[in-house]
Amino acid sequence: MSTPRVLVVDDEVDIRKLIEITLARMGVDTDAAENVERAREQLAERPFDLCLTDMRMPDGTGKDLVRHIQQTHPDIPVAVITAYGNTDDAVECMKLGAFDFVSKPVDIHVLRKLVESALTLRQSASPTAPGPRETALIGETPSIRQLRKTIEKLGRSQAPVYITGESGTGKELVARLIHEQGARRNGPFVPVNCGAIPGELMESELFGHLRGSFTGANQDKEGLFQAADGGTLFLDEVADLPLLMQVKLLRAIQERSIRPVGGKSEVPIDVRIVSATHHDLAARVQQGEFRQDLFYRLNVIQVSVPPLRERAADIPLLAGRLLGGIAERYGLTEAPRLTEAALGQLAAHSFPGNVRELDNVLERAVALADDDVIDVDDLQLDVMPRSVDAGQTDEADGLRGELEELERQRILEALQATRFNKTKAAERLGMSFRQLRYRTKKLGID
Repeated sequence: MSTPRVLVVDDEVDIRKLIEITLARMGVDTDAAENVERAREQLAERPFDLCLTDMRMPDGTGKDLVRHIQQTHPDIPVAVITAYGNTDDAVECMKLGAFDFVSKPVDIHVLRKLVESALTLRQSASPTAPGPRETALIGETPSIRQLRKTIEKLGRSQAPVYITGESGTGKELVARLIHEQGARRNGPFVPVNCGAIPGELMESELFGHLRGSFTGANQDKEGLFQAADGGTLFLDEVADLPLLMQVKLLRAIQERSIRPVGGKSEVPIDVRIVSATHHDLAARVQQGEFRQDLFYRLNVIQVSVPPLRERAADIPLLAGRLLGGIAERYGLTEAPRLTEAALGQLAAHSFPGNVRELDNVLERAVALADDDVIDVDDLQLDVMPRSVDAGQTDEADGLRGELEELERQRILEALQATRFNKTKAAERLGMSFRQLRYRTKKLGID
């Protein structure tokens, strides 16, 4: 394998020398250019594995060089060196296609990690490199094909990504794919649902805490930022972050460091931030519920996941894959199949719950079907609500929990009355053996 080569572009001799010495110790060769014109000449003369460029030079800017490399050498990662605290230029460069940025004064530790990530990405793009781990994004409609292309392109960047889409469309799946196709694929992928963490525990969960920092803190705890170090932190439902935590998250992103609760010093972190929400975050900004500066930091690159009703032609492919997974989960020897009439009804349904709802519908249909063929009656789509108001969600969840608990009690009573003979218990409950097996697994009854 040939020695990696990096082009260093900076009009300050001391900066160039510092970077050249650092990279030489990593076993990386370097060429230097003092301005944009000379950098373009060298890019035309020989191949490079990475370009590190200063933001301001006598004959142009780092943005000019990023644009040039994107047009003429899109396979070369380019990172920019910015003045301390001036992340606006860095964000704009990443929007243009830059891989990452590092601030002056250059932190050698940060620089080494950046170079290692960029070279990993470069090697993974070679024909002999192993492909990313298989995580399926099923569909052949134009919107899904375009989404796959976008994900592949985002793998060549470290820029924060903001994923929009309705509930159940697969935003976490998209986030995982971005992680798996990028330079951080060998690092951790840490998902966190911001809406599921109580506000008073949010800071401790994200940044960690030291022993004795508050009542109940009996030992040091690593936060989710530290758990994701070297990988990707996926902030799902980021719109639910309290305003105070938005301030602290913004600082963590800008400074690339966090301070655990009770800590006196900063801890450097190396994570890529991917966030998502089903809310209109721009509207939240207008309403004063979400900080505009944090929105700009998170929304460097925006990805939209289409709802299922806009890609109904993908439903047969999705249904086939989901039925295969359901059969595997419930120990069926063969995946059930859908009749043409059942497929037609699925295609006509609006699916307010999107792919998650489709999975639930099929899971229930497998339990209700008398054999390995699912027909229209097994889908029970006529009793499915077409939409749920946001204000009714908590009430609906509570009612669902009460009904499930009642069902669990009735099933346990039937099992105990029949000495846990499932066939007799199913008869006693007026359902098929398959239906009982499905419900016991669904309700966690062993």
